[in-house]
Amino acid sequence: MAVHKYYAPLLFSGDGKCYQNIVVICDESGLILSVEAIADHDPAGIEKLEGALMPGMVNAHCHLELSHMKGLVDTGTTLLPFLKSVVQFRDFPQEVIDKAISENDQFMYDQGIVAVGDISNKKDTLATKLSSKIRYSTFVEMFDFLNPGMTQATIDQYEAVYESYAADLTKKDRVSRVPHAPYTVSTGLFDYIQSKNSKGSTVSIHNQETPPENELFETGTGAFVDFYKGFGMDLSGFKPTGKTSIHYAMENMDPEQTTLMVHNTLTTAEDLAAAYAWSAKVYWVTCPNANLYIENRMPNYRVFLDAHQALTIGTDSLTSNWQLSVWEEIKTIHRFNSWIPIEELLQWATINGARALGFDDELGSIQPGKRPGLVNVPITAGEKGYILGQTAPRRII
Repeated sequence: MAVHKYYAPLLFSGDGKCYQNIVVICDESGLILSVEAIADHDPAGIEKLEGALMPGMVNAHCHLELSHMKGLVDTGTTLLPFLKSVVQFRDFPQEVIDKAISENDQFMYDQGIVAVGDISNKKDTLATKLSSKIRYSTFVEMFDFLNPGMTQATIDQYEAVYESYAADLTKKDRVSRVPHAPYTVSTGLFDYIQSKNSKGSTVSIHNQETPPENELFETGTGAFVDFYKGFGMDLSGFKPTGKTSIHYAMENMDPEQTTLMVHNTLTTAEDLAAAYAWSAKVYWVTCPNANLYIENRMPNYRVFLDAHQALTIGTDSLTSNWQLSVWEEIKTIHRFNSWIPIEELLQWATINGARALGFDDELGSIQPGKRPGLVNVPITAGEKGYILGQTAPRRII
């Protein structure tokens, strides 16, 4: 068995801390054998790197199947015009879709991503996932546009997608049914999804991404009403709750399942307190580049950290982003929120994401017995803290 030893001036192990003068020892499969002081090893047998070492990163929210749509949708339109554009651009030759999916799976791997929480409305990503070096938690997303008359047709359509992933599921991957968003899922569809998923499932839901979402649930008015009318959909049976949209989601989801709340650009301290009271298994996925691309806004990260909530990082899709790189998301968060410690951001990108997707038995932290991947990133120590460089991550193992 070949043994490899790697050293960089900084080691971020995924536990929220930074270490120095440490060698990471692994076998040729990437299994971490030990983490030891460099002084105990012959320098001639160590591969020395610049910058920092960290575990492989986790992309907690992605739409890989939309990779063929890169650059087609305008930036800064806000969510509802964005959604209309996405519908217009979805019909492409299958070979174009397949090529984009394969290329961006490889891109994520090269960027040091080891696991992805991937939204799937179709079977398009299945072939790539079966051969991928990345671990996938596939979220088969369902929506009936709050219209009970569409619920059974929705179930029939997406159960076929679910069964295709479940039938060919590899040992490294997972699959579950998930609701799209509060504004697109009726109580009947929520009930169906909850009844079909096991208690150990991980689910995701888009949450509080745009002001009209909360307005719909608080007052029954706003841009979503016109949005549905524009598609000929009847909202006459919808009753506003008088609360923000996240409350409707929580009332209809299972607190015993791990829940990924995605985007959260309008989530407040009050919303966080309600979610914490509802379940201890909530993870908050931030996709800053997508939030900037669509609505030119980002979440208020301070309220999440003040409430000691577990954040993770996603990229969303190439419809709403320039690349599927968690490292680029880290850089964006740091650019606008330099007060957040680098160690904290790397924890969001590694162990928090691995725990959210249920892959932390193997991924997320550099510990003996794990195969978390090892990535060399351009982080150096400065007089006033750590400095993020501009070069791309380099996958080591």
